[in-house]
Amino acid sequence: MNLTINGETQISSAETLGALVEQLGMKQDRVAIELNREIVPRDQWPQTPLHDGDRLEIVHFVGGGAGFGQINGRFGKPFRNLLT
Repeated sequence: MNLTINGETQISSAETLGALVEQLGMKQDRVAIELNREIVPRDQWPQTPLHDGDRLEIVHFVGGGAGFGQINGRFGKPFRNLLT
């Protein structure tokens, strides 16, 4: 199915949000996901179905080395830290 992830079209066979996170190799405790403009709580990912044409924003939190509070999108550009 075709998904739009962070503004880019991606093809995925994942049937649920949980399966997509696993397929992308992301650590669940460092990810926040918005599906069709609604934030989905982590405990609902395994039972949240994905459909052709869904739009997702995935934010992956990373730490260390690059500065305070760096946030990096899996498919997007690094978020510029406005605090430093």
